[in-house]
Amino acid sequence: MRIRSLGVIDDAVVELSPGFTAVTGETGAGKTMVVTSLGLLLGGRADAALVRIGAEKAVVEGRITVSAGDSVVVRAEEAGAELDDGALLISRTVSAEGRSRAHLGGRSVPVGVLAELADELVAVHGQTDQQGLLKLNRQRQALDRYAGDAVAVPLAKYTEAYRRLRAVTVELDEIVTRARERAQEADLLRFGLDEIAGVEPLAGEDVELAEEAERLGHAEALSSAATAAHAALAGNPEDPEGIDAATLVAGAQRALEAVRSHDPALSALADRLGEIGILLGDVAGELAGYADDLDADPLRLSAVEERRAALTALTRKYGEDVAAVITWAEQSAARLTELDGDDTRIDELTAERDALRAELGGLAQALTDARTEAAERFAAAVTAELASLAMPHARVSFAIRQTEDPEGVEVDGRPVAYGPAGVDEVELLLAPHPGAPPRPIAKGASGGELSRVMLAVEVVFAGTDPVPTYLFDEVDAGVGGKAAVEIGRRLARLAKTAQVVVVTHLPQVAAFADRQLLVEKTNDGSVTRSGVKVLEGEERVRELSRMLAGQEDSETARAHAEELLATARADA
Repeated sequence: MRIRSLGVIDDAVVELSPGFTAVTGETGAGKTMVVTSLGLLLGGRADAALVRIGAEKAVVEGRITVSAGDSVVVRAEEAGAELDDGALLISRTVSAEGRSRAHLGGRSVPVGVLAELADELVAVHGQTDQQGLLKLNRQRQALDRYAGDAVAVPLAKYTEAYRRLRAVTVELDEIVTRARERAQEADLLRFGLDEIAGVEPLAGEDVELAEEAERLGHAEALSSAATAAHAALAGNPEDPEGIDAATLVAGAQRALEAVRSHDPALSALADRLGEIGILLGDVAGELAGYADDLDADPLRLSAVEERRAALTALTRKYGEDVAAVITWAEQSAARLTELDGDDTRIDELTAERDALRAELGGLAQALTDARTEAAERFAAAVTAELASLAMPHARVSFAIRQTEDPEGVEVDGRPVAYGPAGVDEVELLLAPHPGAPPRPIAKGASGGELSRVMLAVEVVFAGTDPVPTYLFDEVDAGVGGKAAVEIGRRLARLAKTAQVVVVTHLPQVAAFADRQLLVEKTNDGSVTRSGVKVLEGEERVRELSRMLAGQEDSETARAHAEELLATARADA
């Protein structure tokens, strides 16, 4: 990795061994920045506070060796990344304003892509992870991870059924809780639909009735006008001597007919007069029919106005016109059908809920059985690991229990509380020595014992669900003496099958490393390129002496350092 302007590090290159790399240095020298840098490369949260004071941005670049066809490579290539001679190049930039950018294989990618790759590339463990191991849900997750498909398969089915049960329960509660409101809504809809059904409005009826009311209200004037117009066109029988338009046009046509053969233009005019005469006759006939058909009956006008009033009453409540009222009625009828179906829906949901609860009970029992079986193997494997970590008499076990709850699901004939991961409470117990009762590790383990339990758990995982790289940030805190030597020896053994990086203060651990890196500050308080260096030979002895006694030149410390190195080499 190359690290620039991150925390106390100005510009430094960290060269990690394929096996076991120990990172050492004085307190505050910047060792933890190695962990922070790797976290950024793996999609960790960016923080402007990480940027070195005075710098515009912090940059971390890493080169990770991968194998073609690995799921990591497949996902990276899906994101557009390209391999560089069998390696995947990752970079992360954090600006002083807190903005973050990520690049994978030469392509800009969302930070989330890096996080997706993290789980398959590196397992990072620090002192906060020790505290996490004290939480019951983390202990259950650890057991489930160890159990593999034996738990994962029924857990997936359980989770799906649990989600469906939650959805069904929410819908059922909503229908039951809102039953009164929904009943009131149904009553209002029925009243409106009954009112509309009593009137039986027809589409466009309001427009037609308005026109008819206008006509009936002015029937006398319309009749007089039609009669007068008819008389003007066709004559008045009561006045035979009167002159009408039809007679005049007919006279004009006759006058032209006598001479039309002498001039084509005059002949055309005669034809047009003939057409006018026909049109006048048609209009006169329609006027006569209109006058005869015009209904001036006051009773009909009263009926029309009464019908219009009924329609107006509907449009005041249900829509701006009759068409809108009819639309409201159609939508309300559908809604009423839905509301009237509540009782049926309640019965359906209740039956589905009961069936899902029974199904959950069966799946929960399968989960409990699988966890119980895996717990015995997991505990035995961790106990065996603790024996190699200077805890030969310690015993690890799991307590798997359920809490009775009248509202829970039935498992093994009794109702128990349930959640998204089943009904089990899983707790890791430790008996540190013979005769000691098993106690929760939160209460029965010291800091050093907890460190070793966590390391043992991770070593067991390495045999069943390995990742290429393990990073331990001072997980040896609270450990010393023989236990520290055993931790170093166990980490060295883990490094035979995976890359192991350890940030440590313990010389007993560092001595077992294939490569030891020293992080040291310059006089101005920064870590430069030369501030992270590989220690070999005399330099490594001096650093181990400092870690042992705080005095690089102490003959006793040097002798002890050389002895540690010799022990580690003999154990390799």
